[in-house]
Amino acid sequence: MAITGLRRVAITGLGPVTPIGTGAQAFAQAQRAGKSGVGPITRFETAEVASKIAGEVKDDLSEYVDAREARKLDRYVQLALAAAELAVRDSGLSAEELRGERTGTLLGSGIGGVKTFEEQSAVLFSRGPSRISPMFIPMMIANMATGHVAMRYGATGPSSTVVTACATGTGAIGDAARYIQLGLADVMIAGGSEAAVTPIAVGGFSNMKALSTRNDEPEKASRPFSASRDGFVLGEGAGVVILEDLEKAQARGATIYAEIVGYGTSADAHHVTLPAPEGRGAQVAMRMALATAGVNPEQVGYINAHGTSTYFNDLHETQAIKHVFGAHAYNLAVSSTKSMTGHLLGAAGAVEAIAVAQALKDGILPPTINLTDPDPVLDLDYIPEGAREQQVEYALSNSFAFGGQNATLLFKRV
Repeated sequence: MAITGLRRVAITGLGPVTPIGTGAQAFAQAQRAGKSGVGPITRFETAEVASKIAGEVKDDLSEYVDAREARKLDRYVQLALAAAELAVRDSGLSAEELRGERTGTLLGSGIGGVKTFEEQSAVLFSRGPSRISPMFIPMMIANMATGHVAMRYGATGPSSTVVTACATGTGAIGDAARYIQLGLADVMIAGGSEAAVTPIAVGGFSNMKALSTRNDEPEKASRPFSASRDGFVLGEGAGVVILEDLEKAQARGATIYAEIVGYGTSADAHHVTLPAPEGRGAQVAMRMALATAGVNPEQVGYINAHGTSTYFNDLHETQAIKHVFGAHAYNLAVSSTKSMTGHLLGAAGAVEAIAVAQALKDGILPPTINLTDPDPVLDLDYIPEGAREQQVEYALSNSFAFGGQNATLLFKRV
């Protein structure tokens, strides 16, 4: 049953910082061109790891975070500040409109300041604890993206941080929308950020056999739903959106990309890394998102899949979609933008929410690139032939995480 008596939530600003482009326009153009942002890792020597590729953010961010400020911030916070600034500029909200207790901040990171952790661990082992930087803790902890964004804009309203691994960005936006629905905020700055292309993260994922080792063809390595998929490609980036009370946004003449109408979360309660059989937890999250909006499955036209390019995720997500949508599953368009960006971990859901908002507003659905040899068991419409001009009324975005935590957002075209 739909929850009634709540305020409506509009997306009015987009701030993507991704391996395929920074800023809403560049990100949209790259998706529609089917651009891959995956390449050889440049941040460290990869001789001792099996996977030598990643989706790195290549753009200069000094326009959004100056050099003096950056020295005191882990890269994941720098990415978050850049994404937040892009989203604020895109929204057209003034500094005065953002300042105060009616604006809140809710960002997240799956890991937080892992680069800082690595660097200061090296200091500990080589020089002892007395030489650890006094900035170590405030640079590393996972709530600092939220904290710094709130400080930059003087946003003293509701503030929190989500840390649910790969479901982080979606959960942050969903939780932020609830503050507006309940009347506790008029504006929320929400999203996720991750900067884990580091030796310890790549080494850990690689030794789990979770990462693709298609090192000779990095741009073809992320291949969701493909029979030859061999693991996900690690990426970095950030996605931040501006959420507003719909009526207030309309009153000020804001550009409205989409409306958030539903949100679902669930736990698999099954396994540390493997999804539950038949995507049972994913089914719960999708059904909850639909139910909170009072939307029937047949009304949904597009799903931005979690689509990691791993065997079990792609299989169980496809099964979950079939369970939730029944025969309508074969009428849905489904795609994975991770085929282009790689997997941005805690930032993934937020960047993908931006992709969905753009798809609804512009009537162009992003493709799943590299799907040249479909797994015969995975038989939905994954948009393999390139971006598709198609207007849909409702769209879902799925995010599933280690630990079995799931989150789904439901968007409506405005």
